Amino acid sequence: MGGLNLAAQSHQNVLTRIARLYEFAVLHWFKIGWHFFPAAAIDRWMHDATDMDLLRQYAAGNSDTTFAALVLRHVDLVYSAALRKTGNPHAAEEITQVVFIILAQKAGRILDKTILPGWLYQTARLTASSFLRRETRRVRREQEAYMQTELDTIAPDETWEQLAPLLEDAMGQLGDKDRAAVVLRFFGGKSFSEVASAAGVSENAAKKRVSHALEKLQRYFSKRGVSSTTAIIAGAISTHSVHAAPVTLAKTISAIAVAKGAAASGSTLTLIKGALKIMAWTKAKTVVVASVAVLLATGTTVVVVEKVVSPTVDESFWEMKSENLDKAPSVLIIRPTRYYKPHTSSMMRNDDEGKVIAQNIGVIGLLQEAYSIDQFRMILPASVPTNNFDLMLTLRSQQKEALQKVIQRKFGFTAHRETRETDVLVLTVIDSGLLALHASKQGSKMDFKAGNGLAAFSNFPISSEAQMLESCSFKPVILQPGLSGNYDITFQWEYNPQDAQGMEQALSNELAQAGLELVPSRKPIEMLVVEKVK
Repeated sequence: MGGLNLAAQSHQNVLTRIARLYEFAVLHWFKIGWHFFPAAAIDRWMHDATDMDLLRQYAAGNSDTTFAALVLRHVDLVYSAALRKTGNPHAAEEITQVVFIILAQKAGRILDKTILPGWLYQTARLTASSFLRRETRRVRREQEAYMQTELDTIAPDETWEQLAPLLEDAMGQLGDKDRAAVVLRFFGGKSFSEVASAAGVSENAAKKRVSHALEKLQRYFSKRGVSSTTAIIAGAISTHSVHAAPVTLAKTISAIAVAKGAAASGSTLTLIKGALKIMAWTKAKTVVVASVAVLLATGTTVVVVEKVVSPTVDESFWEMKSENLDKAPSVLIIRPTRYYKPHTSSMMRNDDEGKVIAQNIGVIGLLQEAYSIDQFRMILPASVPTNNFDLMLTLRSQQKEALQKVIQRKFGFTAHRETRETDVLVLTVIDSGLLALHASKQGSKMDFKAGNGLAAFSNFPISSEAQMLESCSFKPVILQPGLSGNYDITFQWEYNPQDAQGMEQALSNELAQAGLELVPSRKPIEMLVVEKVK
């Protein structure tokens, strides 16, 4: 044991020394580095270099000076968002530090088209949410007391007092482009021409985007009892949204962030882990929402598929009645849907016989049936038809092969399975004792109940429960090596289609009670690579 303690001490000493070296280098630059160059030249360099120029220079050579310049540019924005969300200046400082550590870690992977202030704001908002989730009631009471003290010392602004507690959640409802436009215009005080330049659109388009985002914010506030005009909302955000961060915070952040958090405190490392997890969830959620929107939109690619094997059958066979799987003639029909409803599809299948009748599914749904794979384990080409279809697959044999051939002939897609490294969630045991309490009793009946906000598994293999989690998390879910067996687990959440984050948190809580956790990772797994026929 003594040897372990000495090793840990030695490791900590190394980290401390590294942090001090970084701190010395950065503080040295802050104190005297500017004196080597004329002030005008420095100002011109700072003005001309874009955020992405500085970030790329840092990523290429771990340039402390360029990263410190980025921190100086945006520390007030990040600190203000964190302070507004938590109401706690110490927490806001830690959250700000975490955001820039994450920026340093991800510097080489952030896309060139990213609007960095928008990215930083969203990361700050998500990190603050992660922080609040792990805080105790005592800390929340202290935060409330602090917020009241702050409000007492600031000149009253009735509109802002109503908006401020809701602002971060309201901003979270905006899309990335709208959020970035609001951040640039009202948090950053940019002109419409500057917003347009950053977003790569015309000035008129930038004005429309900002106006559209303000209308969304107004509706959000109105539903929560805050009645105001878009002009007043814009003025309140512009006046009050950004506060100056503590003077020493930028220096401290730069010293730790350029080391990518190597010498960060335990609580900061925990917060980084939580923030990265929630960012991963959000990213996955965003990707899937976007793909669903594409599937449900009326696209410009029109694919007409009426009859494939046999004449059109009587419309009564398309009704969602299980007996139709037996009564329908032996056919394979794909037709433009006659049951279109936004965000709604219906399906019946007989897995033993391979028969399927489905209403209002997209091309991805057809691929799922043809290759027996979940859509989150597909790599799709850039262009996929966005029309929705009805499918009747009641052939007596070789249903999958027949459907694959029709998809290739009518849509021009073929597919093959390939092992690829990708983002996954690993279902991991964190408390074997708790998990053992949920093990199914020998001889118990296999049963499954589902409803709005409910999925109850009795005597199901853990792999089946992982499949359910995959459909909820929009990302491949794999099992920790050695995890097997049948378990009784009930997932219950407050049903609200608009609150995906609330559902995710509820599922996470239920897993924790069963001694399990979903851990983001990158692993090689089998994927279906869909390609356009050449």
